[in-house]
Amino acid sequence: MGERQQSPLSLVRRSRVPNVVSTAPAVAVTAPRRLVDGRERVTLNTAYVRALESAGLVPLAVPTMLAADRAGAALAAVRGLVLTGGEDVAPERYGAAPHPRLGEVDPVRDAAELALIQAARARRLPILAICRGIQILNVALGGTLYQDLASERPSVVPHSDETSRHAVRVEAGSLLERTLGTRAATVNSRHHQAIRDLAPGLKAVAWADDGVIEGAEPASPNEGWIVAVQWHPEDLTERALFEGFAQAIA
Repeated sequence: MGERQQSPLSLVRRSRVPNVVSTAPAVAVTAPRRLVDGRERVTLNTAYVRALESAGLVPLAVPTMLAADRAGAALAAVRGLVLTGGEDVAPERYGAAPHPRLGEVDPVRDAAELALIQAARARRLPILAICRGIQILNVALGGTLYQDLASERPSVVPHSDETSRHAVRVEAGSLLERTLGTRAATVNSRHHQAIRDLAPGLKAVAWADDGVIEGAEPASPNEGWIVAVQWHPEDLTERALFEGFAQAIA
């Protein structure tokens, strides 16, 4: 009598399947919409993904065309929020008329991110705000922006050069200083907007040599872990900000 043949399915059932369920904390990362090959798509710079994964986190993209009333649901299963770079913030959000050199804006994204900030703060989720992120956070809390640094503050160092780097000084004892582990850093600079009037709920904790605010955090420690920077740490080899974000979540 021949040997009984086992079906491939039974072999799969009896084999040991590795446990692929991750216990790493998930974080929401704002993912803007872009026109690609004539179609609107949700995109996420892979540099954010790599930086967050290297810190032991699982990045989950949250589309920035999300309806504002869905913000709470979007954050229900995550432990933190990353506000990414992108378009200019619409000046109507802070009561200003459009500047002639205002760049592309996305009012739908503004509304979504403002709602996400409100929902994240209500849940006391750690927030890491990057480039546009520091700007929308400032606007969310009642601050205003320079719409174009080069024309509104012509004496500033170049801030919108893809290849340039500039020095940043960090306030001693600040959350940002404790996270970076230094009071001086050299950062990349890819922005033409910046904080003009700081929101009442924030304090400036990092500046370029020309006085432009490069870092901010809550004025009250009761707000929890919120760090906002004007540069792009995801494109630098230094991962201290992402590691500090992960530690705040743990």
